[in-house]
Amino acid sequence: MKKIYLVTTLILLAVTACNRDFDQPNPNNPTIASFWKSQTDAVKGINAVYSTFHRTATLYSRFLFYHGMLRSDEGYGSGGDITLNNVMSFNQTNFNEGLTAGTWQNLYIGVFRANQVLAYVPAIPMDEALKSRIIGEAKFLRGLFYFNLTLYFGRPPLVLEPSEPTDRPSNATNEEAWVQVQKDLAEAAVALPVSYTGDDVGRATRGAAYALLGKAYLQQSRYQDAANGLAWFVTGEGKGVYSLRADYQENFTASTENNSESVFEIQFRFNPNENTDDDVDETRINNTGTSIAQFYGPRGVGFSDGAARRWLVGEFEKEKTALGTRDPRLPVTLLFDSTDVRGPQFTMVYGQTFASRYGTATGESSTVWFRKQLNDNEPGRTSEGFRSPNNHRLLRYADVLLMYAEALNGIGQTAQAYPYVDMVRARAGLRPLSQVKPGMTQAQFLAQIKHERITELTGEGWRFADLQRWGDLGPELAVRDPEFTNFRKGRDEWYPIPQSDIDLNPNLTQNPNY
Repeated sequence: MKKIYLVTTLILLAVTACNRDFDQPNPNNPTIASFWKSQTDAVKGINAVYSTFHRTATLYSRFLFYHGMLRSDEGYGSGGDITLNNVMSFNQTNFNEGLTAGTWQNLYIGVFRANQVLAYVPAIPMDEALKSRIIGEAKFLRGLFYFNLTLYFGRPPLVLEPSEPTDRPSNATNEEAWVQVQKDLAEAAVALPVSYTGDDVGRATRGAAYALLGKAYLQQSRYQDAANGLAWFVTGEGKGVYSLRADYQENFTASTENNSESVFEIQFRFNPNENTDDDVDETRINNTGTSIAQFYGPRGVGFSDGAARRWLVGEFEKEKTALGTRDPRLPVTLLFDSTDVRGPQFTMVYGQTFASRYGTATGESSTVWFRKQLNDNEPGRTSEGFRSPNNHRLLRYADVLLMYAEALNGIGQTAQAYPYVDMVRARAGLRPLSQVKPGMTQAQFLAQIKHERITELTGEGWRFADLQRWGDLGPELAVRDPEFTNFRKGRDEWYPIPQSDIDLNPNLTQNPNY
């Protein structure tokens, strides 16, 4: 399918030094007064919000994968980027470090762009149905930006109008921030269509809004609210809209994007005119691909800046399929000495055997890499680069089913939750839980959900959020991730707020214990 071409129009007030009148607008640049006039402007404006996903490395091109995967117990900083390694080891001393401060700042760029759409599009004379959809898209995207700000920074200021240089917003509480996320997503859900066609495929849908809303409620252990929102997929209007792909790997290859399991994808595209991950200079043709494959790629292929923990392999090996074979999701999820079950002499790494590249050592001494973001499935591929076109499946139907089961279990409907986990297990060829573990208690079922989310969702960026909502973050995780020896409860659940913002804004305070 075609992807949206995300126009990177950013509507900013510009000034010129002509006649040294620094308040005079540059007549060659659009202003707020001159821009928001037509339906075309409205479409350009919402496309600019989507384009925030690709800004440099700080959002879905790279850094948000670091935050969700490497900061959790499933991954670690494995390369020569010492700053990355220190931040992922809970050893951050520079609160203006680009890895965290840049993420904060670019998320707020997204909020700023969404706020302009929400402020100015309502007054534009245009097709009313399109106007309503664009407003819904802006609310979904602002909800997503604030979801990340709340998840990783805890107490973000709520900026809900176009920003002014004199604004000095205070921190919201964590509870207030989640309420705003929920409000935006709930309002987006009723305004968005169920699906799109043609070049609009990939825009936010009603299902995307309900899925993220359910995730936001679940993050706060609001199980009934989460169940109510996610029920849209299984008993409501969305029943039958989505389905699990028979081939699990189709969720992670560029040739099978925007398929029936996809609820929301970050749309990437290959740009042959760009060979770095720099897209800030908006006078150039921007890089709208993702650079994560280059940074996660194995040694000799990419930079190997992020790798997976070995304990994950053991998690997949806890249970055989109904036919007595290995879980088929393991070789799709992880690249390691035995991605091919026969071992390093047969495991292929970009055209060479694992053994020829890294030797025949297996076990803890052998590196494990995340595979879902890589492109090694492409024929003839020998390396990675900064311009991967492989979409990131941010929200999948399998995730929705597991969240719904978790929500039902949370409200005491454990027996009713079994079928939704079994749908995910059946695709992997595993026997139904009702056969292997009937009659689980609420606590036992939650423990099983934790296992199921590892085997289904490892390497997709949700592990840190999972650990945070379960209250499982802490030094006790050091038994499988030594970096958690440094974890300080009451501090490291969130990143520090950038010190540069605090220095400029007397109403902004630092997160606890930093």
